[in-house]
Amino acid sequence: MRKTMVSFALLGVFSLTGCGGEPETASPEATYDYLNESQEARDQRMRWWREARFGMFIHWGLYAVPAGEYKGQRSDQVGEWIQSWANIPRDEYAKFAAQFNPVKFNAAEWVGLAKEAGMQYIVITSKHHDGFAMFDSKVSDFDIVDATPFGRDPLAELSQECKRQGIRFAVYYSIMDWHHPSQYVDKEGKHPTAGDGQNKIYPERKQEYIDYMKAQLKEIVTQYDPAVLWFDGEWVEWWTEEDAKDLYNYVRSLKPEIIINNRVGKGRMGMQGLNKGPGYAGDFGTPEQEIPATGLPGVDWETCMTMNDTWGYKSYDDNWKSAETLIRQLIDAVSKGGNYLLNVGPTAEGVIPEPSVERLKAIGRWMAVNGEAIYAAGPSPFEAVPWGRVTTKQNRLYLHVFEWPENNRLPVPALQNQVQRAYLLAAPENTLEVLQGDPLEVVLPDRPLDPVATVVVLELDGSPKAASPAGEI
Repeated sequence: MRKTMVSFALLGVFSLTGCGGEPETASPEATYDYLNESQEARDQRMRWWREARFGMFIHWGLYAVPAGEYKGQRSDQVGEWIQSWANIPRDEYAKFAAQFNPVKFNAAEWVGLAKEAGMQYIVITSKHHDGFAMFDSKVSDFDIVDATPFGRDPLAELSQECKRQGIRFAVYYSIMDWHHPSQYVDKEGKHPTAGDGQNKIYPERKQEYIDYMKAQLKEIVTQYDPAVLWFDGEWVEWWTEEDAKDLYNYVRSLKPEIIINNRVGKGRMGMQGLNKGPGYAGDFGTPEQEIPATGLPGVDWETCMTMNDTWGYKSYDDNWKSAETLIRQLIDAVSKGGNYLLNVGPTAEGVIPEPSVERLKAIGRWMAVNGEAIYAAGPSPFEAVPWGRVTTKQNRLYLHVFEWPENNRLPVPALQNQVQRAYLLAAPENTLEVLQGDPLEVVLPDRPLDPVATVVVLELDGSPKAASPAGEI
């Protein structure tokens, strides 16, 4: 059944209902300043996210249909930006919807794969820059239920499956929207509706679009119950910090315990201002395709990373990172106090590419043995170690050994603690010898148990304290 499109002119009236009917009066919570919550309340809200450490990013939408190619044109740019770099007018791009029929999509398989990899949450694109809704939206017919032969709601299926399998469900949403008539391109050689990284907005239509966004966000929060809203596309000139604070408070009014990334506003990389005081929109920083050399001290952050060179599916992108690289990136991020959000880009049929599946299963095998050193683990107390990375938890140091020492003696930087016991996480029944000295050394077996990263555990007489502060690794 097709829905009647709600007029954009009426969205200002219906923005709090998201689906027409009688206008809804804003609740008292809608005007509450969630930006100024207490540190105790914030810590409680962020606790699960800080402990999770590892999640799956899913970029999936109409861009999977062309798969990086349009009229014989290919690009080394990312697949989900094809409407922009191939200069496709929005009406032409919308025709991909008729070809989008992901009959092989299986929510249980996707969630099961994430869980097998050791991931604790999933973040999926509900609407990317192309404006196409991957859910059953009542305020637009440009969605997967109304505009495609598929006719199913993958967000609903994934949300339900995440609850069944016991991991968190989260949603990405783009502030910039190439499909909405309020926005246009003003650049020589570009079609005005093709979409661009610096999309402009007709000033008289900005509030209309904000009302449209709020209507869709209310649908997402109330229908799919996401644990995180992961915004993007905030860099456009017309989006302001005041807009960000208003949207942050609006989303928190719908679900006070929800977590919102810093891209709701202009603090894109989390380097400036984030979590540094009241009144700043966003709960965690989002470095992209990189792990900050020294982390982001005092800031909650999550690095998002592709397995190849694209987020959205491109049929010809075979530049895959190795499982070893991905596992070590996960360890690196956690050793610096961050989370690691690893992307998959499913095909137009609804299939996660096999190279992604192979790597996720390899990560899962490592996590099955060593997950204790990742989940709820804190950053390294040391400035640097030459052989790998270090994570911490309670009275334990986890030494992730990438480079096995030739003499089988692992040097550990100066500690202010006494070592009570040392052992391999994969073989905890066997105690390792510890040689006191400067530096302290742990006597290891002749060869690593895992060539990617073997984890040595040091149980200490208290919380780990280094003689020198942490720095660049």
